[in-house]
Amino acid sequence: MEHVDLPKFPTRPGYMTEKVQRDYIQVAIERKLLPAEAHRVADILSLTAPSNVSKPIQFWQLYSMLGQDPIVEIVYSFYQRVFTQEDWFRSVFERVGDINHHVNTQASMWIDVMGGGPYYHGAEFRLNFHHTHNAMQLMNDKGADLWSKLMLETLDASSQLKAADPRIRKSINTFLSFFMRKYANEFAFENRSFFGETNPAYKRRINFLKMTEQAIAALSEDELAEALIERGVDITQYPGKSAKVHKAMIL
Repeated sequence: MEHVDLPKFPTRPGYMTEKVQRDYIQVAIERKLLPAEAHRVADILSLTAPSNVSKPIQFWQLYSMLGQDPIVEIVYSFYQRVFTQEDWFRSVFERVGDINHHVNTQASMWIDVMGGGPYYHGAEFRLNFHHTHNAMQLMNDKGADLWSKLMLETLDASSQLKAADPRIRKSINTFLSFFMRKYANEFAFENRSFFGETNPAYKRRINFLKMTEQAIAALSEDELAEALIERGVDITQYPGKSAKVHKAMIL
């Protein structure tokens, strides 16, 4: 199984990291993308991406892979597109500041959430204030649609992502989709989460030797089957959950 040496860049929590992490984990558990015990799984909670490339990168681990420069470059490329749009869209940003202001602000928020440290002063209060006061004209179907299209163009054109670990793009898509879903609910517009493939469901490593009979029996039949297959067991010889539980107990 392929591994990479991580972290490539040192990490620390930002002003938003832990709150966003908790919120995302709760949503992901409800959608069965993360296990019910995700709040206690080291690979998930860590700010360092898993070295095992078969495991997804949570978006608060992205800084450990990317560092600051690629994040800033992606955000800068996005705002270059924003400032060439029609007045109804561009003017909302121009009233707040020039392109450098927006790049600095949004890159700081991304880095803060992604494990790069405390950069986005004011945290969620500041972010919410921006959307309800500065950007309210665009917090609707039309604004969200164009914002998402420009971000998708940016990501697809990014040289920083094309040659990188494919998990990175999926993680960025997951990050954007999480916030887009959040804003769609808050501002009552259609969810524009069409950034591409997101993180697959997290598959925990099951070690039968460290589990009680009760814990093994509590696994779903699919989880049992997958764990047995990983150990070279022909599960066609063990139809039904009880047979799989019995086999797991004697391994």
